[in-house]
Amino acid sequence: MPTSFLEIVELSDGRIVLRRGDDEEALVTLEFSEEAKAFLQGQHIEVAKAMFNVGVEVAGSMVDGDYEAEFEEQARVLH
Repeated sequence: MPTSFLEIVELSDGRIVLRRGDDEEALVTLEFSEEAKAFLQGQHIEVAKAMFNVGVEVAGSMVDGDYEAEFEEQARVLH
């Protein structure tokens, strides 16, 4: 993916997307349930920012070839 400015946007339907600043197409989309929003006491945007931040960091590590060395000792649990 070419390097460009990324932005986090909350859409009118409540979805939160990561996209290039010069493009309307979402690269990643997050959607929190009403129950999750209530549990997070309205801080779901901050949680989304943290999730996107970690995802971009891991993607960068993968591109740099550091991903395996950095994460090989950790269990990979997907839920």
